[in-house]
Amino acid sequence: MKITDVEAIWLQLPTVDERCDGTQDTLVVRVHTDEGIVGIGEVDSSPMVAKAIIEAPMSHGIARGLRLCVMGEDPLEIAPLWDRMYQGSIFFGRGGAAQQAISGIDMALWDIAGKAMGQPVYRLLGGGFRNRLRAYASILFQDTPEATYELARSLADQGYTAAKFGWGPLGKSEATDIAQVRMARKGLGDDVDLMIDAGLCYDTVTAIKRASQFAEFNPFWLEEPLHPDNIEGYAQLAATSPIRIAAGEQETTQPGFKALLDAGIAVVQPDVARVGGPSQAIQIGRMAAQRHRLCVNHSYKTGVSIAASLHFLAALPNSSLLEYCVEQGPLRQTLTCEKLPVVDGYVAVPQEPGLGVTLNEEVLARYRMG
Repeated sequence: MKITDVEAIWLQLPTVDERCDGTQDTLVVRVHTDEGIVGIGEVDSSPMVAKAIIEAPMSHGIARGLRLCVMGEDPLEIAPLWDRMYQGSIFFGRGGAAQQAISGIDMALWDIAGKAMGQPVYRLLGGGFRNRLRAYASILFQDTPEATYELARSLADQGYTAAKFGWGPLGKSEATDIAQVRMARKGLGDDVDLMIDAGLCYDTVTAIKRASQFAEFNPFWLEEPLHPDNIEGYAQLAATSPIRIAAGEQETTQPGFKALLDAGIAVVQPDVARVGGPSQAIQIGRMAAQRHRLCVNHSYKTGVSIAASLHFLAALPNSSLLEYCVEQGPLRQTLTCEKLPVVDGYVAVPQEPGLGVTLNEEVLARYRMG
């Protein structure tokens, strides 16, 4: 079997605003083979940038588009192909958008492998520790504490056993921060786990203070309160915080996650559509497992990324939670034919060959750019 084509398909809603909502656009990757098996993947990046990285012509041996790195090769040689993409993009890559773009192709290669072998991807990654994961509803803080309360109450009424609120107005003032978290907890009630995503909005001193202030509301974790380069700050925060500190969605490399683990964070959050696909996400998860830390996916995209997240998490001993984006935009809700529903607070790991999801061609055509 040989790779005959790599498609990088940029999708975008008619209107995109500054809200940190990654479901407003995306890059879907399709890898075609001469045996008719097509693998699908997704990239969480700037779609236009990642598309260029995949489609770029060769400048020289270590500066070439990812498509050129894999064309004509055996798609089942996943590890060598990952290395070919990494080596071929060293000049402009070694992390960042290049590694994010690698994610989409790597994801599609695992989809092909699963389809070719008649196995779900998690089995190819080593086998499953569980066949379902507890979903936490992931959404942004609303404009007012009152609106956050209403949303939290709705999520609890829908049967979620955990929910995360993030970004939005957090960081504007101490009073606003505390009011938002207080109303999120009030809306969820005492029996639903609450996660707080601060969205990079604090300096170290403020983050240490907020962790102490938020502890009153018994959050499960405080996520990404600091700039991703502030590793020293994370070390200080992790050493003093009365609640778990989670981070990692901005990281794309194994050394980046090692630095966070060395700083003492309790929860690492690799995004399978950013870190280099399942090939790297599983290794990051195992690195965390060796240190007896939690690994929970970051995913704020479509059903493609949710399915890929389910597979790599299922193959880890230290993962039981799934970030489940509840944005209602059409890319999030309709791009995949399979809905991956929450049932009794859990999402089942797909058992079909490959990732277990297919693309809705009408949605693909409607939101395709260029």
